[in-house]
Amino acid sequence: MKPEKLKPTGSLKENTSELNTSHFPIVGIGASAGGLEALEQFISYVPENSGMAFVVIQHLDPTQKGMLPELLQRITKMKVVQVQDRMAVKPDCVYVIPPNKTMSILKGILHLFEPLEARGLRLPIDFFLRALADDQKERSIGLILSGMGSDGSIGLRAIKERNGIVMVQEPSNAKFDSMPRNAIDSVMADIVAPASVLPSRLIEFLKNIPVIRSDPDSEVKDKSSLEKIIILLRTYTGNDFSLYKKNTVYRRIERRMGVHKIETISFYVRFLQENPKEIEILFKELMIGVTNFFRDPAVWEKLKETIIPDIISNLPPGSILRAWVPGCSTGEEAYSLAIVFKEVLEKINSHGGFSLQIFATDLDQDAIETARKGIFPSNIAVDVSPERLNRFFLPTDEGYFINAEIRETVVFAQHNIIMHPPFTKIDILSCRNLLIYLEPELQKKLIGLFYYSLNPKAIMLLGSSETLGTQSHLFTPLDIKMKIFKRASTPLSPEFFDFPVAFSRTKPLIAENQIPAKVNINIQTLADQLLSNHFSPAGVLVNETGDIIYISGHTGKYLEPAVGKANMNIFAMLREGLRNEFPVAFRKAILKKEVVYLRNVKVGTNGGAQVVDVSIKWIDKPEPLNGMLMIIFTDVPEIAIVRLPSKQDKKIIHGVRQSELEKELRITGEKLQNTLEEMQTSQEELKATNEELQSTNEELQSTNEELTSSKEEMQSLNEELQTLNAELQSKVDDFSRVNNDMKNLLNSTDIATLFLDKELHIRRFTLQSTKIFKLIKSDIGRPYTDLVSDLVYPELSDDALEVLRTLIFIQKSIPTKDGRWFSVRIMPYRTVDDRIDGLVITFINISDLKKVELKLHETEQMNSLLVNSSPDIIIKVSTDLKVLEFNPEAVKFFGRKREEVSNKDFIQAIIPEKMRIKVKESLKKLLDALLDGKLKIRVIAADGNNPLINCSVNILLNNMKMAAALILTFKK
Repeated sequence: MKPEKLKPTGSLKENTSELNTSHFPIVGIGASAGGLEALEQFISYVPENSGMAFVVIQHLDPTQKGMLPELLQRITKMKVVQVQDRMAVKPDCVYVIPPNKTMSILKGILHLFEPLEARGLRLPIDFFLRALADDQKERSIGLILSGMGSDGSIGLRAIKERNGIVMVQEPSNAKFDSMPRNAIDSVMADIVAPASVLPSRLIEFLKNIPVIRSDPDSEVKDKSSLEKIIILLRTYTGNDFSLYKKNTVYRRIERRMGVHKIETISFYVRFLQENPKEIEILFKELMIGVTNFFRDPAVWEKLKETIIPDIISNLPPGSILRAWVPGCSTGEEAYSLAIVFKEVLEKINSHGGFSLQIFATDLDQDAIETARKGIFPSNIAVDVSPERLNRFFLPTDEGYFINAEIRETVVFAQHNIIMHPPFTKIDILSCRNLLIYLEPELQKKLIGLFYYSLNPKAIMLLGSSETLGTQSHLFTPLDIKMKIFKRASTPLSPEFFDFPVAFSRTKPLIAENQIPAKVNINIQTLADQLLSNHFSPAGVLVNETGDIIYISGHTGKYLEPAVGKANMNIFAMLREGLRNEFPVAFRKAILKKEVVYLRNVKVGTNGGAQVVDVSIKWIDKPEPLNGMLMIIFTDVPEIAIVRLPSKQDKKIIHGVRQSELEKELRITGEKLQNTLEEMQTSQEELKATNEELQSTNEELQSTNEELTSSKEEMQSLNEELQTLNAELQSKVDDFSRVNNDMKNLLNSTDIATLFLDKELHIRRFTLQSTKIFKLIKSDIGRPYTDLVSDLVYPELSDDALEVLRTLIFIQKSIPTKDGRWFSVRIMPYRTVDDRIDGLVITFINISDLKKVELKLHETEQMNSLLVNSSPDIIIKVSTDLKVLEFNPEAVKFFGRKREEVSNKDFIQAIIPEKMRIKVKESLKKLLDALLDGKLKIRVIAADGNNPLINCSVNILLNNMKMAAALILTFKK
């Protein structure tokens, strides 16, 4: 039964009729340390029929069997499975990555790969989330839960770029907040909440999206509201988004509306007016700052191998190349270009003193500040090779820091490419994945500005989804697939470029009555002009795509403007009669690079027809026209037919008509032949496809039979696994309790303890050990000898090996560099079956004991000094009256050496026989009463006399307030 707490949440299916079961959201969940608890909180609050699929990517121990599916299955009614290769994703299911695998997704099918990276360097969350973004686009959802490191942040940026949904666990709610914090820092998250709240927030978010998108009646009102939002953005941020693609802007607005549960865009306008902070967030949302190092690796390899070396080879020594990276976001593109340029210089071993100055600009000031810092998370290792990381980056606690050599190459600046003047005299311009977000009108303007900014034959890079559009004549493609172009030498007026109004100079007006300057008349020029106007044939200069560059003469009889939006492409402007034969001849001229002729083509003109000859010439010289084509139209005069006798008129007319019909028949036959060849090719392809489908069908039938026969085995195995799982879970609970007991026991003893394996690698340590060694959790598995220690104990490694060899424990008192003392005990680690599997080293803090010992030693020295220097006779005796101390005055007075009387009975050695009983009773009385006193005692002196002298008796007490000794002081 569904818990009560889930009832208000509902599901996506209940309120969304537009949900297509074949197109459902897929949630990629990334988690690491502390992630199991967060996963359980999240999954337990997801309704059984949410209509979404969940794919869990967790950092797992590659050597252990994964038990996560069984643990999650206990808390949810959704089906939880461990992924197998080529497993199809279905809604209302949870898929868990198996240990020691990397996972991707293609067309809704999960694929498993063997990891190539070494253990500890793998970033499986980023790998899957990037694949999910590419495969599911706006239906992709990324979620980052508790974990250490930065894995997942790059994947979330990819999902954001595809208009997917980004969710992050509230860092304060996460057991380990490193991964959530890195995710929030790298991308504008749509939802940030505790793990248990995230499911309801996500479902509410998804419910609102269809409502916003499915209101066609308010199109006019929405357009007005959208324009108002653009005005608010311009007012508060100073940036104009009116020429951004409306779909892109609207999707980002919808995203924010979904976050705030606002149903209509008009209400969102009011919300923006009342909450200026939301305008700033919407502005950040529109920035779409998605980038990474060496994006599209093939492009960078092309630059490194051919493009940049060719540029350098044509420059004089000491040249400074200028590059511009507009829309640089957080700087990865600019730094990638600087690194590749440096590698090229090292490869060609250039001594020409070449250098590169990169201007990297972006509208987002926060992105520019991040780029200037040059600090990137550790997960850039996915895109940057280890060699480049070692060569151009410095590892820090925060990640990787770009080294000074590369950082000094790049100048970052906030720059509005639409409003501010462009950089000029540029040799390399990289503008990738910016134009796709702009309207064609603005794209055309920016490409013109780029043309103006670049030096002749300079290089321009565009994104994989971007084109030159109608500006293709300005650039020559070097690699059309990789979108690498070279600036053409097409002569254009400076007035062609539409510079920003705030920076452009007003064009001087020419007065109507202005008298033109008088020029010298050149007869040859005038004659050439007259001949050109009246006697040269009509011609058109076009590029390889048919865009008209220049028109000579009167071409109205052959070309006419197409209906609709203005289009200066020759294929759209051809008159009737040329439309069939011309494209074939045009393509032939390009492929063979020769002149192709069309003879006696009848072209329909205004109310009549004109027979023309057409020549299509591919141009290779001069250089500015290289790659273009010249098309010449020549009228064929009609041959006047001499009137013959009436008997022959019909025969001649019949002959002319027959010729025309034969020509049309020949053309029709050629078209029919081409169509027949295409049909034959298609038929062969269809036959091959049919055979493949038949083969696939047979394989599927065979597979189906195998699956049917395996079903019963799987059911039986499933029952066994469930039983085994219950047992294992019970053991896991037991081990967990024992582990907790041991952990608490070790911590409660306040004894630093290290557990080492046989190779002296760290297996475990207690918290107190971190006060002696520089230990962190990631040090588990590292050699013990790599640790930095405060102990003055260089023989520790040798002693550890000796214990492993002899199995006899070693215990020593060892000081530290800061004055502490520890009792170090090295013992063999014995398993339950009495195997030696390492060492246990304990460090007991005996600093206080050492201080007391030192103080006691000093006190003893002081007492000994006072006793020995005293002029009085001082004797210390035990409670049973044994002599303990005998100072020099006593030796002198009694004539007995210290060695003679030590541990001897005081009464027997010093007191005359007649007085012994009395003195002994007097001393015992004082001892019993614990009182000091004074006695007159007759003693045996050195000269044999028995003088009566005064004796002071002082009782020494121990910490139990009991008598420990007596001090007898005799006055001479």
